[in-house]
Amino acid sequence: MTDFASWPRDQIPARLVAEMHKNDGLAPVDIQRFWADDALAHKDPFGADIPQVPLGIRMSWECIPAELGFAYDSTRYHNDPEWAHETTVAYNDKAEKIVGRRLLNETPPDPNTKHYPAAKGLHDVFEAENNWQAGSWWLKESVHNDDELAALLDRVEARLAGDFRSFLLPEGWDEAKADLLPQGIKPRLYRGQRGPVTFATSIFGAENLIFLIHDNPRLAERFSKAILDAMLAIARVIDEEAGYTPDTAPRGFSFADDNSCLLTPDMYELFGYPILKGIFERYSPAPGDRRYQHSDSDMGHIVPILGRLDMTGVNFGPNVLVEHIRPHMPNAVIHGVLAPFTFSRNDEERIVAEFLRDFDQARDKRGLVFATAGSINDGSRLTGLRLIMSAIQHFGRY
Repeated sequence: MTDFASWPRDQIPARLVAEMHKNDGLAPVDIQRFWADDALAHKDPFGADIPQVPLGIRMSWECIPAELGFAYDSTRYHNDPEWAHETTVAYNDKAEKIVGRRLLNETPPDPNTKHYPAAKGLHDVFEAENNWQAGSWWLKESVHNDDELAALLDRVEARLAGDFRSFLLPEGWDEAKADLLPQGIKPRLYRGQRGPVTFATSIFGAENLIFLIHDNPRLAERFSKAILDAMLAIARVIDEEAGYTPDTAPRGFSFADDNSCLLTPDMYELFGYPILKGIFERYSPAPGDRRYQHSDSDMGHIVPILGRLDMTGVNFGPNVLVEHIRPHMPNAVIHGVLAPFTFSRNDEERIVAEFLRDFDQARDKRGLVFATAGSINDGSRLTGLRLIMSAIQHFGRY
């Protein structure tokens, strides 16, 4: 039996990978025990009695091509449900053998499922097109200079002051609501948004936003306030349609703001921070309410500002480490911080080294869920996931 506890710390990555390749590329792990301990750990990542670091990686459909040996084709995956189901099942068959779990959802969408017609989104309020391109959704710029932005804000503010419900909800909504709500089927609430900087740079341009904040801060503040007011209006209307009052509406809100890295702290405090603050004051006012931000970029310079919001969950870029986050966010569960390309390039020793680094930095105060610092990309392998499980089981126990 291998005596893992005797290994010198600096030799662990190479030696664990060597053990892995002695066993047909499968890292040593007691799979049944791992998943039992993982379930306990997820109940409270800060818990004094949890056995090990919880694992936050459950893979994604983007991992299927490399694992099954065919070319990446996101368009076909999204538009050919029969093929998507077939490849998902085949992937899960392999996952069950390697990591002991069927990781991806195999249930195909039911074409007979009743649902509400899609309401407009924040980008519609700001007159931007959302286009599917290169395997993802992209917002197109709707304004290109300060004058166009000011005119757009005139229209947005008028829209918000008018019959906003009629603007937001599509034709057929009332009929769908009359059918679905009595069955207990509520519309999906608005509790997540592309973050303010990413949203603003998408519809106005990155350089334009930076120059706007620097050269025309009053218009920038007006832009920021319009985004906040529109978000609150969308959430309020959908809450009301679901039958909630301000006192009964579910709590919690999440942002994904990769482009927050583009602003200096002063710029972010002027433009982005007031939006998060306003949303959290309305939808996450209590200590335990979800206040979450994903920003997989080098945005460590704004961590102190975000820290004033008492975040409860974060997922930041691979260079924004636990030791930098924790002093500013003592109550946040840190999801990370494995570099996505370390994982997708199968850099096996580096995968282990990054886990050891993060565990060492989190050990005293806990609150780490080991995950990628961002997306899980094409090329990420099940053997790599098993390697992480092995590292957690042997070297990530509290």
